[in-house]
Amino acid sequence: MKLRPLTAALLLSAAWHFPLHAADLMTIYHEALTQDSQYRSARAAHQAAQEKVVQGRAGFLPSVTLSANRTEQQINANNIFSPVTSTTTNPSAVTIHAGGVTITATQPLFRMENIIIYQQSKNEVSRADSQFIVAAQDLILRVAQAYFDALDAQIDVEVAEAQKKAILIQLEQAKKNFEVGTATIVDTNEAQARHDLTISQEIAARNMLEIRKRTLQSIIDRFPEHLEGTRDIAADLAKLQYATMDDWVYAAENNNYTLKIQKTAYEIAQQEVKRIWAQHYPTVDAVAQYSNQTGVGGAITGRGIDLTSQSIGIQLNVPLFQGFSVQSRVREALAMQEKALNDLETTRRNIGLQIRQQFLNVTNGIAQINALKEALKSSQTQLDSTVLGHQVGVRTEVDVLNAQQQMYAAKRDLAKAYHGYLMSRLRLSAEAGELDEDRLLQINAMLKR
Repeated sequence: MKLRPLTAALLLSAAWHFPLHAADLMTIYHEALTQDSQYRSARAAHQAAQEKVVQGRAGFLPSVTLSANRTEQQINANNIFSPVTSTTTNPSAVTIHAGGVTITATQPLFRMENIIIYQQSKNEVSRADSQFIVAAQDLILRVAQAYFDALDAQIDVEVAEAQKKAILIQLEQAKKNFEVGTATIVDTNEAQARHDLTISQEIAARNMLEIRKRTLQSIIDRFPEHLEGTRDIAADLAKLQYATMDDWVYAAENNNYTLKIQKTAYEIAQQEVKRIWAQHYPTVDAVAQYSNQTGVGGAITGRGIDLTSQSIGIQLNVPLFQGFSVQSRVREALAMQEKALNDLETTRRNIGLQIRQQFLNVTNGIAQINALKEALKSSQTQLDSTVLGHQVGVRTEVDVLNAQQQMYAAKRDLAKAYHGYLMSRLRLSAEAGELDEDRLLQINAMLKR
């Protein structure tokens, strides 16, 4: 059966168009990699953390210090005994020049604290690596969320525009029918009220679209003029990597990077207890020293001498008592270790909760999308039937407007549900520690089907 002219107009006005050269999800993401200040900050922090190992290794390497001095001293020589005649001389004030250079090299042989510091430094770098991966995953989620929010707002604008055009057609037809006496003024007033309401809704939708795009602008540092939306919702939604909720929880417990960060923090806290306790241990160093001094003793004898000395040996330091400060710091470190353990358990429980919630969002999202597809088909069929019924006189203008609004609402709800489903897939992958650019490519491809 051929569609009536009004139905064709409604469907034509409802067709969602996409501008040329619209930016897709991957385009926005690649811009964010270079423009997002939050991600650049995380990258700089990661680079800084790589130096921790170098600093920790320094505790095993020698340290060399150079000290030098040069003094000039005015001395009243009265009552100074001559070192040759041992008689009292009374010359005028004399100037004594003295100076020296000392080089000291220390090679640690045994310092338990330095060994533990080096172990901690490797864990700190490992934690920084996980933190940077979390920052990269967070960038993907922030970009995707802002992108889908903008698409949702864009859909609201497109629906408002399509409704306004369709209702305007209804309004003009209602006026003509009223003029020829085939319809009442009630139909005209109803169409006019719907038209005015749609205009206000369009204004609100455009304002929200501007806000959503400004949020995206804060990430990519430019205003995104056009965004590429969903072309067609695939009938076969991509299968999940793991079939059951328990499989996803198991994957998260092994791969989630936030959990890895907390595990590393607990290991560092354990090492901190050992590091502080190691301050009770003796230290053994090899020490070499070279000293070249001039004018030594000149302040006493009136004439200094030059001394050069060289030494090398083993230095043992045994801490005996430090005012109970070490014991106090050990107790403090033990308390912080207990805190880190509880933080780890809290993180594990939260991740388990999040993974279950996102899994349900994905699985229920699939069911919701399938239901909305059927609802859209039914709404389209209802609209066609209502338009036909109105043409033969068994349906009113109000019936057509209601059927039209229901069809647009179903189209909008389906697109938003699909975006929510895709976002839940990304969050599920992030909680499982498996979110990367390949996952985002997969989502982008699903948008373009």
